[in-house]
Amino acid sequence: MAEKRQQAVFDVILLEAIDEALLSLGENVKLAVYSHLEFSFNIERREIPERIAEFSDALDRIFSLGARHLEVLFMRNLHLKIKLFCEWPTWCKWVISDVTFIEYVRLMKKKFVDAEAGELEVEVITEAGEEQEQYS
Repeated sequence: MAEKRQQAVFDVILLEAIDEALLSLGENVKLAVYSHLEFSFNIERREIPERIAEFSDALDRIFSLGARHLEVLFMRNLHLKIKLFCEWPTWCKWVISDVTFIEYVRLMKKKFVDAEAGELEVEVITEAGEEQEQYS
């Protein structure tokens, strides 16, 4: 049950990170993107965490090469919110630059859920100026 709760918490944080990145384009653009996702791709905002590959594909179709820029913003915002660091093997540093948005979200979700099991400590920053939540 705790794992499901952690997954739900992560999903909320991911949606906040996506909202903030889209908001950087303007409120009207953010709303238009969510509307386009829902009506053209049948992806509701609340479904994005569970349909991350479809979401990424829809972004590609909407923004073409600009989708990569948005995905980098999503990852940056997510990283800033959960302060979770992954150690990569030193022999595969060249792979890091090739990590996709989908892989990054999958890895961060797993690490975040593992924090509930006491395997690592994670700080969550919900909004600028608010206190941080800690999961360990």
